[in-house]
Amino acid sequence: MKTVVLVPDRLFHLAEQLASRLGVSRSELYTKALAALIDKYRDDVITFRLNEIYGPARNSSSVEAGIASLQHRMLARSKP
Repeated sequence: MKTVVLVPDRLFHLAEQLASRLGVSRSELYTKALAALIDKYRDDVITFRLNEIYGPARNSSSVEAGIASLQHRMLARSKP
């Protein structure tokens, strides 16, 4: 799909340089950048939902307390 997006000159020139360095078209660079941004915020939504279940207020979740505690510890261990 074609679309028109206004980009500040400085950002446009930096994007052109990056696309050239990566050997991709401008369109491909913008597509990849947009996809990465969408994925980033999708992860934020997932994290928010998990925090609702396993976060500090986990005592009020519908998950049995022992299981919730175990899952919370496992999630804490897996953080980089």
